[in-house]
Amino acid sequence: MDFIELMKELLTLENLLDFLHEYESFGPISGFLLVVLEAFLPFLPLIVIVMANAAAFGLWLGFLISWAGSVFGACVVYYLVQKVKRYHWIQKWLKKEKIRRTMSWVERHGFGPIFLMLCFPFTPSFLINVVAGLSKIKFFQFFLALLAGKMVMIFTISYIGYDLLSFIRAPIKTAVVIFIMLILWFIGKKVELHLQVSGEK
Repeated sequence: MDFIELMKELLTLENLLDFLHEYESFGPISGFLLVVLEAFLPFLPLIVIVMANAAAFGLWLGFLISWAGSVFGACVVYYLVQKVKRYHWIQKWLKKEKIRRTMSWVERHGFGPIFLMLCFPFTPSFLINVVAGLSKIKFFQFFLALLAGKMVMIFTISYIGYDLLSFIRAPIKTAVVIFIMLILWFIGKKVELHLQVSGEK
């Protein structure tokens, strides 16, 4: 079993709740740091981490912890990519035709596609942060899209995590949520595909 699969197996909702309770003396810091860590290690299960925060700290505090951690982590990734892209080999890579067209498309459309992509829990937010950092999008524009998109996505997951038992006990409620999540996944994939096609064109 490789490292990524091992981490996914260990970071279950039950294990994360045990971890948060074990380190409850640190308050919300442990939950915040888990979400920040996910910004750098995208294979970590963000959905499970957000649900654990909501279950451990309550709906609103858990949501705020996850939202703040996710936004902070994304901003750090954006900042680091902005610094790294100054290197000659990165600039050379960005001049490739396909990459240049994709960046140009993202820069022209700015807020809209970044906001939409970040609304959906199944889109690769790490990749979005990197693309935004490599592009010429202003930080303020990226930050607004990040705040709004992450707020929608994380509140939805937090709500489910906070009231998880009711979803388990009510099959219809669970089915509706699964259906909505599937729709969000489908829309997210469509938006992602549209961005890829538009970038190539």
